[in-house]
Amino acid sequence: MNKVFMALLLVTALAAIEGTIVSTAIPSITADLLGVDLISWIYSAYLLASAIAAIIFGKLADLFGRKRMIITGIIIFLVGSMLCGLAQSMEQLIVFRAIQGIGAGSILPITLTMVGELFKTEKERAKGQSYLSMVWGVSGVVGPLFGGFIVDQVSWHFIFFINVPFGLASIYLIAKHYKEQLEAVKRKIDYLGAVFFTIGMVALLFVIIENSKTQTWLSGQSLLMYGVALVFLSIFIWVELRAEEPIIPLTLFKNGRLMVINALTLSGMSIVIGVTVYIPIFAQSVLGKNATQAGLLLTPMSIFWTVNSIMAGYLIGRLTNKRIIQMGTILLVTGTLLLARLSSGSSDFSVYFASSLIGLGMGFIMPMLMISIQKVADPKQLGISIGLNSFTNTFSQAIGAALFGMIFNLATSEKMASLGKGEIQLNGEFAKGGFNLEEVSFLKDTIANGVSYVYIATFIFAICALIFSFFVATKSIRKSQ
Repeated sequence: MNKVFMALLLVTALAAIEGTIVSTAIPSITADLLGVDLISWIYSAYLLASAIAAIIFGKLADLFGRKRMIITGIIIFLVGSMLCGLAQSMEQLIVFRAIQGIGAGSILPITLTMVGELFKTEKERAKGQSYLSMVWGVSGVVGPLFGGFIVDQVSWHFIFFINVPFGLASIYLIAKHYKEQLEAVKRKIDYLGAVFFTIGMVALLFVIIENSKTQTWLSGQSLLMYGVALVFLSIFIWVELRAEEPIIPLTLFKNGRLMVINALTLSGMSIVIGVTVYIPIFAQSVLGKNATQAGLLLTPMSIFWTVNSIMAGYLIGRLTNKRIIQMGTILLVTGTLLLARLSSGSSDFSVYFASSLIGLGMGFIMPMLMISIQKVADPKQLGISIGLNSFTNTFSQAIGAALFGMIFNLATSEKMASLGKGEIQLNGEFAKGGFNLEEVSFLKDTIANGVSYVYIATFIFAICALIFSFFVATKSIRKSQ
């Protein structure tokens, strides 16, 4: 069992790091492959594919077993990684990142499900989930640093090739040591549902991700994509109501206790994306930091997320998972309130302190959500229940980025345009020339005000999370039945 758990930690680390390791390699990639205008899709293709894959592979794991599907997912991830390393154009890299994202999306829900099955007691499960959450926290810090080292010492291609030996090792450990009992029942796959869901959600996520950058919500292309999403998702629901083995059983949405957990995930991860995107903007544009220093302002969140993930495992047995989640949401409320009070006169310490509180809060919340899902989900639908939560996790980041982008633009664009200087970069370069002192002060106040409005929105999400925490179930579905 220990060897299997080590393999799960290893493959989780690969999927988690791959989401961030690319950031430091972007300058080298664009210098080599060109296509600067397509940079955002290096991230978005990975995000989009992993969101869709999480929910589909969660269901397939329920049908065909965790072992078979996670090995399939790791193989897809490794094939995508190798193809990314061999890419000769930006378009190829984006397609290969999508393949890699499919593999990564399959890894997350299945590893979480397997940890729930490997450990028998709630306390052991909590520790297992906390270690998985810790891996994600550490990856947020290690990924960019490791990526920068590889790019400087070798080449950007190797940030993808490095996955292969570790992925093969995890496949070997899982194949040899993971024992799974699976009922020999003939299964019917809902291919039609999977196709309609994929097309509908790709259209919806595409328009959200794209408009989070352009804010052209009512353009002709956006309206077309809304229409495609609405039509295909409507057909998907019609198909699921008639399918023998629906890819997403609609009965999941009748499980109120499961929906509370997904609502908590949506609220919490929306806050995280708000912090991740807008603290660097505030640091560079208002505090005058460079890119590296701005990134370091996020380090406390990752570190304290890791610390409290471990702490959450030790608190199980002493406190209920509901109480631990409530403690986490109180920390989120406090941290986002402090961020909402940011101004052009704020200090570095105020940002460090607020991001630390949010890291502490998420460290308490995320491992406990997995424990809560295992309590309230039907055992036969555990994989798809965790898959739905993993999808919510990714979907919330797309929703959060779009919403906060809209708020920030509404708060700042008109004021910045009034200067008549054209498009103004948010990296603080305006402080070095082209603007007089009064204009620089005006820009800093405007950007700080926009960021403050964003964090007022995250504060509202935190309040919602606190309210949802009071409805988290404490009894297992097995006991209640």
